[in-house]
Amino acid sequence: MSFLRALILLLLIAPMPTARAQSFPRRVRLPETLKEISGMARLPNGDWWVLNDGGNAASLYRLDATGKGIAETRSLPCPNRDWEDLCADTQGNLYIADVGNNFNQRHDLCVFRYHPVTEALDSILFSYPDQRDFPPSNARDWNYDCEALVFFHDSLHLFSKNRFKSNHIVKHYVIPAKPGHYVAELRESIRLKNRVVSGAAMSSDGKTLALTTYILGFKLGFIPFSKASAFYFTDFKGSVFFNGNKKKVRLPKFLIARQFESILEWKPGCWLAANEGIGPQKQSVWRVKR
Repeated sequence: MSFLRALILLLLIAPMPTARAQSFPRRVRLPETLKEISGMARLPNGDWWVLNDGGNAASLYRLDATGKGIAETRSLPCPNRDWEDLCADTQGNLYIADVGNNFNQRHDLCVFRYHPVTEALDSILFSYPDQRDFPPSNARDWNYDCEALVFFHDSLHLFSKNRFKSNHIVKHYVIPAKPGHYVAELRESIRLKNRVVSGAAMSSDGKTLALTTYILGFKLGFIPFSKASAFYFTDFKGSVFFNGNKKKVRLPKFLIARQFESILEWKPGCWLAANEGIGPQKQSVWRVKR
């Protein structure tokens, strides 16, 4: 066989990871209803569910495959005090993280477990093991807000959102993924300089944890700036994610950083992140780098 024929045959049979990774458009504008999109999850059957932040209806929205239209709206008989993220397990359950806690005062932190087929709805109540005051007397210690949740190894994993003027420590808590009232386990922590965590997702093979983050600050003390990035953690052992390898990827910007509050593995090699609609920044889903 000639070299040219062998080369052509190799190209025909070789896998094409680039094409697989780009199987979703670079950007899709979301419906106006999802202006404050804050969480995304994809069930094993392929259904794509999203939710809005606190202050909006207590509803889940099933998107069509393109993300441009809402295929179904599911209103739930539970409050949306401050819904912040959404994840799914292998049994088809959705976990709604009602854990927003901007002022570090809440005693009613909750994750709702909902099954879209059976419509079973349960509550998982929890508290943080290291919080003694509501809120702590020093605002620099306000690190009991949370906007990021994943399901992994039969448990729910939450990642704290500290304040911009705090020490930027991200704490990883764990609670059982079943109804009950629990004291969360503080498993580990990491310092992400100047960044706060706004969303999380786990890859389908359980080998990659993704966190969306952003920075707000001032250059030269008076020029405002912001950056949004995704951090990918790999090669971790068990569920001690922060001891693995860490990679930072810049998320799409528009003059200043978009407010990305959710991330999702669409399929192996293809990750999506969604930003809220703020002024000229329209709510959108983006294919992002890994």
